[in-house]
Amino acid sequence: MLHTALVLGSAIFILPFLWLLSTSLKYDDQMKAFPPQFVPMKSVTVRTGGEEQNVYRTPDGTRVTVTAKQPGGRVSVLPLGVSDPAKAQSLLESSLEQERVFRPRWENYTEALEFLPPEYLRGLLPLWNTLYITALSILGLLFSSSLAAYAFARLRWPGRDTFFVILLATMMLPAAVTMLPVFLIFRWLGWIDTLRPLWAPAFLGSAFNIFLLRQFFMTIPMELEEAAKIDGSSPFTTYWRIMLPLIKPALAAVTIMAFMGSWNNFMGPLIYINSPQKMPLSYALYLFQGAHGGEQGMLMAASTLVMLPVLLVFFFTQRYFIQGITLTGLKG
Repeated sequence: MLHTALVLGSAIFILPFLWLLSTSLKYDDQMKAFPPQFVPMKSVTVRTGGEEQNVYRTPDGTRVTVTAKQPGGRVSVLPLGVSDPAKAQSLLESSLEQERVFRPRWENYTEALEFLPPEYLRGLLPLWNTLYITALSILGLLFSSSLAAYAFARLRWPGRDTFFVILLATMMLPAAVTMLPVFLIFRWLGWIDTLRPLWAPAFLGSAFNIFLLRQFFMTIPMELEEAAKIDGSSPFTTYWRIMLPLIKPALAAVTIMAFMGSWNNFMGPLIYINSPQKMPLSYALYLFQGAHGGEQGMLMAASTLVMLPVLLVFFFTQRYFIQGITLTGLKG
């Protein structure tokens, strides 16, 4: 019973993604079909009189083409291979079934890249900006958060617990409260319309990640740290060579969350970036939607391309993510 419920829940959550992928491979005439069609199909056509015409099947299975429309919802049809108008038949249009074959339209992906502005270099420039921001954000968040977490968990200094409570209290502040002061700081630094506001804050740590890593540090036996002190290791050497390798699951969880947050960050570029050449993928997708929102196939293809790296990262690292969140601590 439990497995059945989990399978049903998984199907509900994965259905929107499957619909996104299916729509990105559909042809334009299938977008507005009712009832909606899930599998991308292409209409079968034949060239007649120099024009491409759709192929239909009559109730008896005969393959025909429509030659003319008639009053009362009827049409004139000719069997394939017959060109004599005298042999045309009159049938109800509703009785005909359009013939389709399974054929995904992969051109939606290439056309989506071609329809981007020329300065985006077919998406390579926003991709580079996103990779640059994401890499620096991950490095900064891992180093600063783990270093602060080690100080809160293992070092003894005046006011440690008080500052930790204040740190946790900052998680209660809505982002809208600090948005304007942070913007004024970055403007005073001259960082507006640069990529620095998108990755520099990561080097100041994150309250949630510091809390997560602190809890992991506290599960490590004190004997390991005391042995390092006896061997003459400094606090930083103990942190770098002894403690960090023991909290790899938590570091992996922080890395995944930092990657997803930085890759999908839309509000930051909207506030700090003005130049199109400095836009990341999230904002480039928004601009693409505004310019080509009516092209559903290309829009879904562009969305799939932006989403694919996040899905791959989570798919291959979900074991470490779950292990880090559940705070398993040391293993024997």
